[in-house]
Amino acid sequence: MRDDEGKNGTVHCLERHDLPLTKIPKRWYNVLPDLPRVPDDYLDPATREPVGQDFMERLLPKALIAQEMSPERWITIPEEVRSAYGLWRPTPLFRAHALERHLDTPAEIYFKYEGTSPSGSHKLNSALAQAYYARLEGVDRLVTDTGAGQWGSALSLACSLFGVRALVYMVRASFETKPYRRHFMETFGQRVLPSPGPHTAYGRSLLEKDPDHPGSEATAVTEALQTVRQNPGDRFSMGAFANHVLLHQTVVGLETREQLEDIGKQPDFLVASVGCGSNMGGFAFPFVGDKLAGADLSILAAEPAACPTLTSGEYRYDFADASGLGPLARTYTLGHAFVPPPIHSGGLRYHGAAPLVGLARHEGILDSRAYAQKEVFEAGSLFARLHGLLPAPETAHAIRATMDVAEECRRTRRRAVIVFCYSGHGLLDLGAYGSFTAGEMADAEPYECALAAGDPVLAGRGGR
Repeated sequence: MRDDEGKNGTVHCLERHDLPLTKIPKRWYNVLPDLPRVPDDYLDPATREPVGQDFMERLLPKALIAQEMSPERWITIPEEVRSAYGLWRPTPLFRAHALERHLDTPAEIYFKYEGTSPSGSHKLNSALAQAYYARLEGVDRLVTDTGAGQWGSALSLACSLFGVRALVYMVRASFETKPYRRHFMETFGQRVLPSPGPHTAYGRSLLEKDPDHPGSEATAVTEALQTVRQNPGDRFSMGAFANHVLLHQTVVGLETREQLEDIGKQPDFLVASVGCGSNMGGFAFPFVGDKLAGADLSILAAEPAACPTLTSGEYRYDFADASGLGPLARTYTLGHAFVPPPIHSGGLRYHGAAPLVGLARHEGILDSRAYAQKEVFEAGSLFARLHGLLPAPETAHAIRATMDVAEECRRTRRRAVIVFCYSGHGLLDLGAYGSFTAGEMADAEPYECALAAGDPVLAGRGGR
């Protein structure tokens, strides 16, 4: 389909490219064998030595531990998981003609639309896999953290489908401002608690110091880990950070590759938002081999100025959670004590990047840019008016970055192909859009990065 424009009104029909149900990927792509080097080991927080199997098995189902450092390039998707993907996959690839015309750019702009999933975002790609493996191994309950609620919604739905209980610690700032995501999780029979909250020792300690503590992904991770440590039948579930999560998300990039090949296009730019990196990794990693083989391909991560992990962070070892209960990982970090301001893009309020995304940034495989909140919502609102699709605030970061790239192509008259990941819809973010359209939204000032002083215990572990 093409756009039809008239003098008295404009109809912006998106050019759509679909794959048949039979084209749902049968294997996940593991980027580890194709990277310039393997990631640094996770370290035990007590010994500062590489974590052992016992440590990991207390946290995760065994199948996920095996996937975490697998040397295999391709890992078979279990048939039950692939069948569940059929609820909404394959997702469409759209061409944004109206945005191209608005920007007067010679570039072609495409986007992979992950907002068709039952939970509204890409997060369900990994949630279904994690719930499946948990049921297979007899896990009583999966405990997790969630920022904006996208991951918690996905895991709650997935656990309901596979008959596993879930407990979700939701960052307090989002718990209070995004009640509909909480209601979504509860509709699927799962329990949702604010973080910080009175249900864990760590949560109570934070509230004693600051009763209005907004919370962060890191505080929610700590509360989830404390709960798992206290209950032998629990296991921890991650919505981003871990290698196995990014592995599961590669169904996004694998489908995108095939759709672009079907229409005879090769990407010049791949753009995705990054909080921790699940949609960036899943979308872009299937193209990394091309880039390393010499393809002229730029990969751009868009992140909030209020939490600019890849843009302003340090590449070093740090804890994944606020209190240091979990393993240390080497990646870009703003410091595990860093509490980002309560911006509306709750899914991007995390102090550290996924280790694989951090490694890709450190090795020059991808670049990053940080954006202020209002310019992000301006981009999201414009996109909605042009194309009728309302993006999640996280997705709007990718749209803002895509607009910048397209404008650079206009200045240089480059006929590039830009593809971005539309990671989720914004239909449960209308309160944020209402604040923006009413002129009540302010740009959250970037906090001073709470970078801890170098840890002498980690001396000599600066990496390769």
